[in-house]
Amino acid sequence: MKIENRLNVKGITLIELLVALVIAGIIIAGIYRLFVAQTRAYVVQDQVVEVQQNIRSAMEILLRDLRMAGFNGDNTPSSPSVTPGASNITVFYQKNGAVRQVSYSVDGNLRLMRNQIPPDSPPSEVGGDPILTDVRTLNFRYGIDPDGDGIVNNASDWVDAAAVGTSKIIGVQVVLEANPANVNPDMNVVAPRRLQSTVTLRNLSLR
Repeated sequence: MKIENRLNVKGITLIELLVALVIAGIIIAGIYRLFVAQTRAYVVQDQVVEVQQNIRSAMEILLRDLRMAGFNGDNTPSSPSVTPGASNITVFYQKNGAVRQVSYSVDGNLRLMRNQIPPDSPPSEVGGDPILTDVRTLNFRYGIDPDGDGIVNNASDWVDAAAVGTSKIIGVQVVLEANPANVNPDMNVVAPRRLQSTVTLRNLSLR
């Protein structure tokens, strides 16, 4: 009976094992890097969506007050109705028989503040209620009615606050821009989110 020489039995050499481990390590490292990249992209996208929703909500609150500018139940507009500013605005209207003053501005902490006098409820801070954080830009332009027809006729009728003078304001353009929350270094490369809207002050344009 012939006995098989154990030295002729085939197997895996140490070099082959090391090569296999290196290849497996490269594959695992690639999968890990892909996972990390996808996780970061998800976080960035989540923050972008959140700031877009916050800007939209803040804009809706601001536009709601602008639409009320000059409102008075007896059809006599409040005076003044709008105090224009380049990066702030104050509107006046009547509610429950009393004149209400609502101001919007950005404070030193880059927060959009809404200050209402008299308030429906005590404000969260002395300067009003913060409705948006990390604000980069708050700009206003004003549609004036030089010929008294209640219509903003052309682009030249949209002016900065300094050019309003005694002209009648019948429209407001608002530009609001904010940064996503900086929760990780990747957020530094994300552009600020920007929203622009125009509202006609119907309580003023019809008078």
